[in-house]
Amino acid sequence: MSVTATGGAEAAPQDHSHGHAHGQGSMAKLAVGAIGIVFGDIGTSPIYAFRETFAGHHTLHVDQMHINGVLSLIFWSMMIIVTLKYVTIIMRADNKGEGGSLALLALINRQLGGKKRWTAGIVLLGVFATALFYGDSMITPAISVLSAVEGLTTVNAGLQPFVIPIAVGILIGLFAIQSHGTARVGALFGPVMLFYFTVIAVLGVMHIVDRPQVILATVNPVHVFTFFFDEPLRAFIALGSVVLAVTGAEALYADMGHFGRKPIRVSWIYFVMPALLLNYMGQGAMLMNMGAAQAMETVKNPFFYLAPDMLRLPLVLLATMATIIASQAVISGAFSVTQQAIQLGFVPRLRIAHTSESAAGQIYIPVVNWALMTMVILLVIMFGSSSNLAAAYGIAVTGAMLIDAVLISVVLLQLWNWNRYLAIGLLALFFTVDGLYLGANLLKIPAGGWFPLLIGAIAFTLLTTWAKGRQLLLARMDEASLPMEIFIKSAATSATRVPGTAVFMTSSASGVPHALLHNLKHNKVLHERVILLTVKIQDVPYVSEEKRAETQDYSAGFYRVIIHYGFMEEVNIPAELSKLEGCGPACKMMDTSFFLARQTLIASSRPGMAIWREKLFSWMLRNAESAMEFFKLPTNRVVELGSQVEI
Repeated sequence: MSVTATGGAEAAPQDHSHGHAHGQGSMAKLAVGAIGIVFGDIGTSPIYAFRETFAGHHTLHVDQMHINGVLSLIFWSMMIIVTLKYVTIIMRADNKGEGGSLALLALINRQLGGKKRWTAGIVLLGVFATALFYGDSMITPAISVLSAVEGLTTVNAGLQPFVIPIAVGILIGLFAIQSHGTARVGALFGPVMLFYFTVIAVLGVMHIVDRPQVILATVNPVHVFTFFFDEPLRAFIALGSVVLAVTGAEALYADMGHFGRKPIRVSWIYFVMPALLLNYMGQGAMLMNMGAAQAMETVKNPFFYLAPDMLRLPLVLLATMATIIASQAVISGAFSVTQQAIQLGFVPRLRIAHTSESAAGQIYIPVVNWALMTMVILLVIMFGSSSNLAAAYGIAVTGAMLIDAVLISVVLLQLWNWNRYLAIGLLALFFTVDGLYLGANLLKIPAGGWFPLLIGAIAFTLLTTWAKGRQLLLARMDEASLPMEIFIKSAATSATRVPGTAVFMTSSASGVPHALLHNLKHNKVLHERVILLTVKIQDVPYVSEEKRAETQDYSAGFYRVIIHYGFMEEVNIPAELSKLEGCGPACKMMDTSFFLARQTLIASSRPGMAIWREKLFSWMLRNAESAMEFFKLPTNRVVELGSQVEI
């Protein structure tokens, strides 16, 4: 599914891509960088995951059987979902080095483009996974920062009234600095998270030495079956909280383009996973070494009680820094996913600011930033505690994990042609585990799980409405399209020619652009050189320079140019025109005029979309970033010509 910059689907040409060098530097440096960015979400899960399983909305008695069962569930969830599913298998399904639901969707569509029965459903699943991500990106900063700040109550219970104001203040500050970029602060992310993981591992070991048998109990799957056999309903409900230990697993895949597959795998297997497991085992060992009454009190915040009294406040501060870093990664991820969605034609053009001259991936999207901040703060105030937020957390994550399982099943069976018995066996395991976790989280809907589903439904409606609306709009405009050869033979030969170059931006790579017809009709002149320019965004993240531009000479000073970009690249039309070959002399901006068509939609009863969706699409079109800004066109060289279109 190759799409134009304005969102219309078109037939994909041959692979206009090349490998992109993402991770430049030594393995150690990349691994530390990955620890700072990729593992923030899953790394802060010990702050609340174990607590919520025992002291959340569905409490468990703190005894050896339950602790062993929960620890074993956490261990095997990490092994099956994170290590096997994401790190070992899904991360192999990269789209020219890039990962994430949209990148995987683009990969599948490119290679199965001819099988329309496959691709229609796959597109909807991929878009829904993206929609769920937005719900997750709102809850993650709220629950992470709030859970860390709540650690202050383990230092002094009298600080409880200050928890929400402090959390809101931190979150406002975090979103406020986004426009300045995070390059300088980002350099600290790796070392801080390296120190954080080391500390939580040491704290876990301090308690494991008092009860070393907890290690064998954790890795023994018999305790999982014992838990489910003795109390099947409680064990099933507990899955809704245990899954909090693996939230952030999808970030390993989504952030693969920044660091590469190998550094992320090395960081996870040899450092991050051992540190997390040691901390969880330490929490379990600490509770098993306590009396029943003390354990029931301690389990309300076991992460912070791992530290001695004198070190508890420093641990709260360190955990808060870690959650800020985790939140930053999610916010940056929201910007990145939105940029991909814009390029692939699922989101209207939005203003994108680049906050770093050297790092192309560091972007800032104001609309997304302030919308996220508003929703995150509303969540903190509305739910009031990380425990209440935990009830809303999990549905979006498990839904996205299940969709990833569907997408990877297509990859294994259709693209990689794995041995069917091996592939089906693995997929059965993934679907069983993901299905159980999603089922357990569906029980949370009345207690707050409705929120990410509501956000997902709204986002899904917006994404699909824009994609469908653009498709209909392009189809309506193509209906009245005039072949270029006929136009040149008739009107073009008799019109007055004036000096200079006219560039007509068009979403269609055939026919005469409406802006050209309108210009000739009203101004009755044509420039000496006329370039019909189409920008196509490919289903690959990057396009090589030698495959960037296609040109066609119609003679009589008319040229058609198609410029190809990857969905991770920034569009800059003047820069491409300055090095364009095959269209006469080099383009000089002071002698070039850009003509853009601006459509005004008229909702109609024609087949296509419901009236309410047509009105929604019309509103989105009016509020989209102008093509002039999006394509980086010089403001004093642009002419806009309007027209009305029924869809």
